[in-house]
Amino acid sequence: MQQKHPGNENRFAVVQSSGDDFEDGVEQALASGPQRVGWFRLYFDDDRWEWSPQVEKMHGYLPGSVTPTTEMVLTHKHPDDYRQIADTLDVIRQSRQAFSSRHRIIDTQGRVHHVVVVGDLLRDDDGTVTGTHGYYVDVTPSERERQDEVTAAVTIIAEARADIEQAKGMLMLIYGMDEASAFELLKWRSQETNIKLRLLAAQVATDFVALTGSDQLPARSGYDKLLLTAHLRINADIESGQGTALQPSEDTG
Repeated sequence: MQQKHPGNENRFAVVQSSGDDFEDGVEQALASGPQRVGWFRLYFDDDRWEWSPQVEKMHGYLPGSVTPTTEMVLTHKHPDDYRQIADTLDVIRQSRQAFSSRHRIIDTQGRVHHVVVVGDLLRDDDGTVTGTHGYYVDVTPSERERQDEVTAAVTIIAEARADIEQAKGMLMLIYGMDEASAFELLKWRSQETNIKLRLLAAQVATDFVALTGSDQLPARSGYDKLLLTAHLRINADIESGQGTALQPSEDTG
């Protein structure tokens, strides 16, 4: 059985037991990253928890300072993940199955940790299922890196859009064309000159602003020349390695 919380990437699943090799997998996981991986045990009959110092630290406690309970464990779940985790614990108690989850916990300092939790069945000497055991993996660093990448991509997209919108607005004003025509003109110049649209738009906007800096509005032929030669300044700039938006020379007006 698999449950997913709508609207985010957190995953909760009850899975089949992985067998006697699970202990080896836990040991390998702990050995691979002891600073961010720790073990836990949950005994079903008396609802008793045990956890390693690493898991205790993930929750913000000093090692050995608290005795974990189901209530305590659940209070640290992110509000958006709480119900799913509580339901998952109920399911594994009733079905006596292994489980895995990816969710968020909030430590005692209010910091959010993204964790992967993998558990298997815990059995006594005669094979009777007495609980579940497994490990927590704090994946927050990689999660932060992913978020940073998304943020950087959004910033780049926003900047590119701003450059294109500015150039479109200038073309609309100078040539008396509509927005669609202004965009088609930029796109055509981009294709003809094999220059990325954002770079071309930024150069055109820079050139037009520089030319319009005088009290008297220049002749439209000056803008024509800048529009048709913007790619030359970009190419020269790329070859010199000095940036992407050169000021036009004095004779381009």
